Order: sequence, then C-alpha cells, then structure tokens
Amino acid sequence: MAEVERANAATQELEQGGGEKVASRTPHRLERKWTFWFDNQSKPKQGAVWGTSLRKVYTFDTVEEFWCLYDQIFRPSKLSGNADFHCFKTGIEPKWEDPECADGGKWSLASNRKDTLDTMWLDTLMALIGEQFDDSEEICGVVASVRQRQDKLALWTKTASNEAVQMSIGRKWKEVVHSNDKIVYNSFHDESRRDKSSRGNVRYSV
Repeated sequence: MAEVERANAATQELEQGGGEKVASRTPHRLERKWTFWFDNQSKPKQGAVWGTSLRKVYTFDTVEEFWCLYDQIFRPSKLSGNADFHCFKTGIEPKWEDPECADGGKWSLASNRKDTLDTMWLDTLMALIGEQFDDSEEICGVVASVRQRQDKLALWTKTASNEAVQMSIGRKWKEVVHSNDKIVYNSFHDESRRDKSSRGNVRYSV
C-alpha cells in the first residue's frame, strides 16, 4: 500500500535525517501523545473480521513530528477510495470495542470536495493536539474516511449519555471546521443494535 510505504519512509526520516533537523532546535512538546492509524478497506479478505486491516503508523508528541507526518502522508486527499486515516490519543484504538470508546459515539459531517475535507481534517487535528476543546478528556480521536460517493469526518468521544458534554464538543467542533451545516451525533451502542426506530440512531445534533 502506497500510504503505508510513505508512512515508513517518513518514520525513517524522523528517526534518521529528519530527526536531526528536529533535534537541532528545542522541540515543542504536546500535552499528550497521539497516534496516527491507517485502514484500507478497498480489498477486504473474505470472512475477515472488521479491524484486521487497521494499522498503527506512528506515535508523536511534538509539533515538529506532527508537521513532518502531516506534510508527507496524512492528507485525506492522498487516499484511495475506501480508506481511512485516524488520529487518536495514544493508548486508545479506533475501534468501538476499545474500553475508552465502548460507551461513546461520534459526531459526523460529510464533505463532497477533497480540498474541503483536507482543511477540516487539519483544523480538527490542530484543535485536538492544541487542546482547544474544553472537554478534551472526553475526546478519543478523529477519523477521515474517503469514499467514492461522499467523504466523511468523524470525531469520536467517550460518553454518549452525557448530553451536556457532547453538545459542548459538537458546538466547538462545528466552530473549528467553520461549518454551517448540521452535524449529528450517533451512539456506538445504538449503531451496533441497528435500532432504526430510535430517531435514526441520532442522539444529538447542532
């Protein structure tokens, strides 16, 4: 996969030549560590369990590492169809089954243009690693999904039942991505049950 090869190349540069450039000045440490993940679902193996194609790519905790990785690899517009980029707090896997995500859900918005998706993705990443959300401890990470018909961005959170916190996060995220469209929140529990009678699985919207 080209994306994985680029990730490996960027990792080597950070550890070797690129690392020297970063080391030549004092790195700007982030408040916490974050991990980029990649998932290519374009050619799933028959009978494969969901998540088997998910790959951890690189964990970073400085501003310099982030920009090196983003500039070289992690722009959604570089992805082929049916592929995802994830950026999650280190220690949390981008799976519903992860203990930090199990009782949570996600805010979602759609994009019909690759450049718009790139912009919203970067704005969200900057807000996350810059700790711009008042309820940042409730956030797990963000996912950019490239699809043939419509691309999507999703912000995963920990506690779907906490309406006040989720509404605060949703309003802030809408402000961060400069969106005038309605964004909706779905609980992972509701989605796993496929309970179509429950308001279309939409818990909240802003």
